[in-house]
Amino acid sequence: MTILTTPDLSDLHPELKHLPLQFRQFGLRQCFAGPISTIACQADNSRVAEAVSEPGEGRVLLVDGASALHRSLLGDRLAQLAADHRWAGVVVLGAIRDVEVIDDIDIGVQALGVCPVKTEKRGAGERDITLTVCEMTICPGDWLYADRNGVLIGPQVAL
Repeated sequence: MTILTTPDLSDLHPELKHLPLQFRQFGLRQCFAGPISTIACQADNSRVAEAVSEPGEGRVLLVDGASALHRSLLGDRLAQLAADHRWAGVVVLGAIRDVEVIDDIDIGVQALGVCPVKTEKRGAGERDITLTVCEMTICPGDWLYADRNGVLIGPQVAL
């Protein structure tokens, strides 16, 4: 079986756009892909907890935490819930924690950094909205392709 990497996908499908951020890789899945479900939140992961408690059906959760690294938006309990509910992966534009445990969970996780401090739980944030990240418009249902080389976003393409 041939596995296409994000460089291969980028070469074959120029319509896929590179999300120009430097992510760190966590979890047992080194590569993952799926339709995107979006969350926008800052210092409050209430919406993340809601989303990963629902069936993921192979989707990828893209969490826009405004690149803030002072609170973690995903920890081991939520990562395990995401895996249990069949999310393909979680990409956090912000920080996560409990990385030693997350590295042993069957899910793909990418984040900008780590932070040991938990978030506040106020119910703040929005789900399944259009995001603008690095001047790129990202809509719920767009596809995300991730591996150690980076993240691509666009339409579904043949793997």
